[in-house]
Amino acid sequence: MGKQKNKFFNMKASDDGKSADIFIYGEVTKYAWEEYGEVSSITFKNELDELGEGIEIINLYINSPGGSVFEGITIHNMLKRHNARIIVHVDGVAASIASVIAMAGDEILMPKNSMLMIHNAWTFTWGNAKELRKAADDLDRISNSSMQSYLQKAGDKLDEETLKELLDAESWLSADEAFEYGLCDEVLAENNMVASISDELFAKYKNVPKELFKQPQNSTISAEEMAQRQKIAEEAKANAAYINTILEGMS
Repeated sequence: MGKQKNKFFNMKASDDGKSADIFIYGEVTKYAWEEYGEVSSITFKNELDELGEGIEIINLYINSPGGSVFEGITIHNMLKRHNARIIVHVDGVAASIASVIAMAGDEILMPKNSMLMIHNAWTFTWGNAKELRKAADDLDRISNSSMQSYLQKAGDKLDEETLKELLDAESWLSADEAFEYGLCDEVLAENNMVASISDELFAKYKNVPKELFKQPQNSTISAEEMAQRQKIAEEAKANAAYINTILEGMS
């Protein structure tokens, strides 16, 4: 039996069972190779249920480049249905589908130097003209689904036409810009978290800000919390390397 694959998320309930911390660090994806077991939105749901019915507040910490659209939308919907108050903390970057997950928050907090990236759904495909047209139509429907999450959070601060322009442009929004568009509720003081994105994942996007390549000079969070977050980030990086190995073997 192969070893269990590390997860892209981690959850922990408080001692009194009234609150919980959820970290989503790294690429949101699904592992379904039999020897590694399955790590997906199903696993996320099972662990969310195990936190207990007494959870009143969930602190959701995000530092992610995005990943699987359907996995991310499923996680977003799970959190929206949860009875707890969801407080989202964008530690470094919430990009692509990770930004949709963030929209599940009753309250979204962003340090001044964190970012939110939104764009239209995209995919790799092949086939004849009919199959390619279908793929394009499917992408439109997926993008429209994500749009509803942004619009619901933003309220009257963001109209559909402006949102479409932002999605078409692959927009990397600063915390202040996200606040202006209603996609963030409060802008906090800067932190020193590193965006949890590998060079390979950066290469998938067109407009990655140079600031996201910078390394922190010091930390404003506790050593214990930094160690925990670093561990999760390293696990996410290992997961990404494993995926690249699989894809290279298929090419």
